[in-house]
Amino acid sequence: MRVTWKPVYEYTDILYEHAEGEGIARVTINRPSVYNAYTDQTLREMATAFRDSASDDGVAVLVLTGAGDRAFSSGGDVQQHSEEHIGNPRALREWMKALIEAHTALRQLGKPSIARINGMVAGGGNEWNLACDLAIAADHAKFIQAETKVGLLAAACGAHWLPLVIGERRAREMFLTGEPISANKALLWGLVNDVVPYKELDKAVDALCLKLIDRFPESTRYAREQLSFWKDLAWDAMIKEANEWLVAHFLGEEPLEGMTSLGDKREIDYRAFRTKAGMAREVRPTTSEIVVNTIDQEVRSTSRSCYSCGAEDIPSSFSYCGVCGTRLV
Repeated sequence: MRVTWKPVYEYTDILYEHAEGEGIARVTINRPSVYNAYTDQTLREMATAFRDSASDDGVAVLVLTGAGDRAFSSGGDVQQHSEEHIGNPRALREWMKALIEAHTALRQLGKPSIARINGMVAGGGNEWNLACDLAIAADHAKFIQAETKVGLLAAACGAHWLPLVIGERRAREMFLTGEPISANKALLWGLVNDVVPYKELDKAVDALCLKLIDRFPESTRYAREQLSFWKDLAWDAMIKEANEWLVAHFLGEEPLEGMTSLGDKREIDYRAFRTKAGMAREVRPTTSEIVVNTIDQEVRSTSRSCYSCGAEDIPSSFSYCGVCGTRLV
């Protein structure tokens, strides 16, 4: 009889379990009603589960998946983004902090991880696929980087990791067009290791897990560290800047339009938006105009006028009018 280990931590957004003696930890993003999109709460729970697996000698391999058969993960939760993060840099930074901590915990797992791709993989959801060491997908899965369709910046990890995995041209195709690719094309491109019918997904994942369990742990750990060199280098080089880019971007018009349209379930008129944005840029003052106006305002706020001849913009440090010579009071 399979006895499932019960974690002490109370999870609400994920399922975390492993059977005693099995050697496999399973983390499931348990939000199927929103295609397993994640909030900062979800990310904190994932980080906790990853750290627990890292410290548990009974765990030899970790499987990451999503609940149901529709989605592995659709990335960050749109509702939370639209309600809490647009125009609120502090809240978005907290969300990014949770994202970074969760990814760091998985990267530092010290054990192999497998992405069990049970359905759609979108946006930041593909970052979790890329963060895992290996991936097996069901044949109905789709992979999409839809950021340019919804007004968001490219997923930070994805934009740096995807070219390393599938090549630069293919990564550009995914990010710039925002069009989905099939599971079979993902296999051809090297985005996953295998594709199987959905009914055979668990069997294929378990078989791969058994191969990884029957290997020396320290040799496996070191091989994993060596193989992660370029991904770790890319992560360390971009994560701080990506955090600030995302915060700045969420203060703009594109995320507002994209998130609102998703919430309203309406099509986006991209050409009309381009025209509107172009007109706004035309009436918006240039940087040089802003600087000149700012200096002019500062000068006016610190200058005086002559009560005798009416001369204006006399520096406040002057004791006499430069036009008529009247002593200024």
